[in-house]
Amino acid sequence: MKVTLFATCLVDLFQGNVGKATVELLEKLGCEVDFPEGQICCGQPAYNSGYVEETKKAMKKMITTFEHAEYVVSPSGSCAYMFTEYPHVFKDDAVWHPKAQALADKTYELTDFIVNVLNIVDVGAKLDGTATYHSSCHMTRLLGVKNPPLQLLQAVEGLTYIEMPDKDRCCGFGGTFSVKMGDISGQMVDEKVCTVEETSADYLIGADAGCLINIGGRITREGKPIKVMHIAEVLNNS
Repeated sequence: MKVTLFATCLVDLFQGNVGKATVELLEKLGCEVDFPEGQICCGQPAYNSGYVEETKKAMKKMITTFEHAEYVVSPSGSCAYMFTEYPHVFKDDAVWHPKAQALADKTYELTDFIVNVLNIVDVGAKLDGTATYHSSCHMTRLLGVKNPPLQLLQAVEGLTYIEMPDKDRCCGFGGTFSVKMGDISGQMVDEKVCTVEETSADYLIGADAGCLINIGGRITREGKPIKVMHIAEVLNNS
């Protein structure tokens, strides 16, 4: 099966290890992975700030870049969801709407792809310790991917899963929200770190780089003994 990686900006710029783990994991599962170098930002920050017309240029670039792909897989539920917004943006454009819809239809978040396309729930991963999972907002509420990450984590040998209290609460990142509403965002991530601590877990695991950078940054600054990992890193660990 041929898979095209949509790495996302945050992975490309700040979490290259997540991109590497994603590629290695998919290859272990029998996929042939390619990475089109023409990919740029999906446009989500500008789009969510109301700059719809200004974002269309970036959207068209991404549609063209991934036009060749059979499947597009991303280690970010938030960015994968953004591709599903493209058809709404181009709904009145006879040329770009079908192309946008084709991209949306073949795009998957990583864990959703593994469970629901590859039909795998045990990837053979191993990790000793206890872990809790942060359910990111866009991936859970908008993209609708809820169970696949938990199914995969529960199959990891040596790992005990502990559900986080108020797991559906936002961590305060929200892209540009954390910049525009810094004080509120700071309070929200403090609350999130408290709920992580309540579990006494060794690991905090998530599937969106933005959330993990936000929560992980606060955990590091406060000197908490909790390791933050992207689910791709966990599933690639053997």
